[in-house]
Parts: sequence; C-alpha cells; structure tokens
Amino acid sequence: MGFIWFLVLGGLAGWLAGQFMKGSGFGVMGNIGVGIVGGMIGGFLFGLLGINLGGTMGSLITATIGAVVLLFIMGKIKSS
Repeated sequence: MGFIWFLVLGGLAGWLAGQFMKGSGFGVMGNIGVGIVGGMIGGFLFGLLGINLGGTMGSLITATIGAVVLLFIMGKIKSS
C-alpha cells in the first residue's frame, strides 16, 4: 500500500504545482512524475535549510514546493 500512496501523493503534488504555476498539466502520468521528482527536489532543498515537515501533509507540502521549483526551472529552460 505504501507504493500506491507514494504515487497518489506524487500525482496530487504534481497537480497542485500545475495549479500554482498556471500550467495546463501533463496528464495523470506526467503529474505523478513531476510530483515524485518534486518530492526529491523539495526533500533536498528542505534538508539544506534544516526544515523537516513530518506526516502525510508535510510530505505533500514538501513535494508540492519541490514540484513548483521543478516546473519553474522547466519553464525557464523551455522559454530560452
């Protein structure tokens, strides 16, 4: 059940990041991918800052912030 929960959180984080960044989204699989990679980015960045958000909500917030950073970087690369 943990892996399925991981995918659900990744998809939700990717969708939320798309909403924040005014994107059209990448579909279900793309949102999951953005959310999972965003979770890794968010975890890395929060670790550098010494921030630790626990629990499911903390994981969702961390992944969403990481996904927003990822979408921002992808947008900058795409526009240049």
